[in-house]
Amino acid sequence: MNRRLSLLAAALAAAVLAAGCGEKEETTTAPDAEHVRLMLDYLPNADHAGIYAAREGGAFERAGLDVEIQTPPDPAAPLKLLASGRADIAISYEPEVLLARDKGLKVVSIGALVQRPLTSIMSVPASDGKDKQQAAPVRSVADLEGKTVGTAGIPYQSAYLKTILDEAGIDPGSVREVNVGFNLVPAMLSKRVDATLGAFWNVEGVELQRAKRDPVIIPVDEAGVPTYDELVLVAREEDARERGPMLRAFLRALAQGHQAVRDDPDAGVDALVKANPDLDRDDTLAQVEATLPAFFPSHEDEPFGWQDQRAWGRYGGWMDDNGLLEQAPSPLSLTNEFLPGVGLQQDEAPAN
Repeated sequence: MNRRLSLLAAALAAAVLAAGCGEKEETTTAPDAEHVRLMLDYLPNADHAGIYAAREGGAFERAGLDVEIQTPPDPAAPLKLLASGRADIAISYEPEVLLARDKGLKVVSIGALVQRPLTSIMSVPASDGKDKQQAAPVRSVADLEGKTVGTAGIPYQSAYLKTILDEAGIDPGSVREVNVGFNLVPAMLSKRVDATLGAFWNVEGVELQRAKRDPVIIPVDEAGVPTYDELVLVAREEDARERGPMLRAFLRALAQGHQAVRDDPDAGVDALVKANPDLDRDDTLAQVEATLPAFFPSHEDEPFGWQDQRAWGRYGGWMDDNGLLEQAPSPLSLTNEFLPGVGLQQDEAPAN
């Protein structure tokens, strides 16, 4: 999975083990509130600021929902847990939704949480004159020729790299790809690799900038990869048909939480640090502020969570062209039915 690649997967497993079966938090929600299990994609971080602001600010409670926020046992688990009925809503990634549906999982994306790619090509120069024998630094995609690039070993990251190199007119055979797992940033800092593809500009990128490491950051959608929604909210198809009012109430409250963060980023940061004390508050504030534009649609007439069907089609076609899917993706992979102000006269989604 595309994750906070500077962190170790073991940290997530340990945190979940300590919590029993994911993060479960007490609430003071009214007894008749509808219980909703939300499975995060990873430990609480800047991408989740609006979720925790909605909870702490009472938006979920006012919507009549008792939202239980959980962390997954591993980064690959959310969609599997959702499909098996162990969660009601899961956070995942557009490519993962398309891959899951290609394998037969009956899931559907009901809204975009982060509306543009965060995944980036990233590199840092040698520090303080060290590594004098290193190759010329990577300052652009053109500089990748003859270099070593670290990825997390995810198939579509390899496809990203090939597309980016083809777009720049670079022979992919001239670039060595190395699977460094969850150690992208350490591999980059130690000069095991010249650059990485997989770290996020709003998390690792911000951390490196704040550490004054002068990172070069190139989001993949600025280098030839079709744009996509980095993080999405996913439900089972059966719930999209039968629990429309709950999904609509959840997304409406979530929109309010994100507006609260837009108005005052500290509202999201305070809630995040409370949920995950391991977070550095100053780093988290900088990350949330960097992420804010990506939480909202680019056009004012589009509601929070908007998903562009045509963009999904282009990205799905790219996955198909690169041999990542067994069959062409279905337009039923997503629905905007439950977004604020959309489909108010209907309680059921047209998902099949």
